[in-house]
Amino acid sequence: MNILVTGGAGFIGSHLCDYLISKGKYVSVIDDLSTGFFENIVHLQGDSKFQYINDTILNKDRMDSLIRQCDAVVHLAAAVGVKYVIENPLSSIETNICGTEIALKLANKYKKKILIASTSEVYGKHMHAPLKEDDNLIYGPPSTMRWSYAASKLVDEFTALAYHRTKKLNVGIFRCFNTIGPRQTGLYGMVVPRFIQQALRDEPITVFGDGRQTRTFTYVGDVVESICWLMECEEAIGEVVNIGGTEEISISELAERIKSLVVSKSEIVYIPYEQAYGKDFEDMMRRVPSSEKLNSLIGFVPQTPLDTILESTIEYFRSMI
Repeated sequence: MNILVTGGAGFIGSHLCDYLISKGKYVSVIDDLSTGFFENIVHLQGDSKFQYINDTILNKDRMDSLIRQCDAVVHLAAAVGVKYVIENPLSSIETNICGTEIALKLANKYKKKILIASTSEVYGKHMHAPLKEDDNLIYGPPSTMRWSYAASKLVDEFTALAYHRTKKLNVGIFRCFNTIGPRQTGLYGMVVPRFIQQALRDEPITVFGDGRQTRTFTYVGDVVESICWLMECEEAIGEVVNIGGTEEISISELAERIKSLVVSKSEIVYIPYEQAYGKDFEDMMRRVPSSEKLNSLIGFVPQTPLDTILESTIEYFRSMI
């Protein structure tokens, strides 16, 4: 079986490639390295079950060729990270919406199954927990560019579901909740690698806002396993499914936890949002998933303890020093 992974040189995509190849699948990757890194997949070069194409998903001819030849598509390619999206709003919207439209149109043309990666960001400013897939969504104004990422991914979801309902395309959608683990970069605003790198250097650990905002972090290995199970699950076709962990923690507590695990001399300092991101930022104060639907579909829920995830990620960054 040949799986096309768009964005396969990225954090989640590279781990997915590793997993699929370990299961005997053939994997093709298209990635323009705008937010991914060749180093994430260099160890796969030379493997007869792996091929990498350095190109954008906006190249329709290239995508046509790759989707025609594959058996299924996992569409991960997207503009990622709050910092990146705020700094590159137009290209982020184009990549997320136009790129997904190209992938869906070609998957429909060749009748290939496709999974679309979405994000917990689509829930917006909800404060209740857990967040369920059929909850209403609450966004801020379009003048706050922070919401463009959530809105663009929501358009992806609408488009995918429209293809399923009108064209009978075999498509599923999964919403990831703060996936973390080795290979994740802090360059685009991801909090855990940023905290870990600061702690390892005994630099101030910079918490944006007051630190009371909470998140539920998910181990990348659990996310990859969930994706692969969903790819095999016929009941997941035409559905939106959360993939998220179970341990809610405030960002202040996260900073303290990482400082303790690293045994760092860092102080924890608080930076106003406007200083960190500018005027185009507004935060989501709570994000906790319901895993009921995921469990009912595949009998699996991400449960790797947060300390275990953090320890493995810390060791990864130690090895990079």
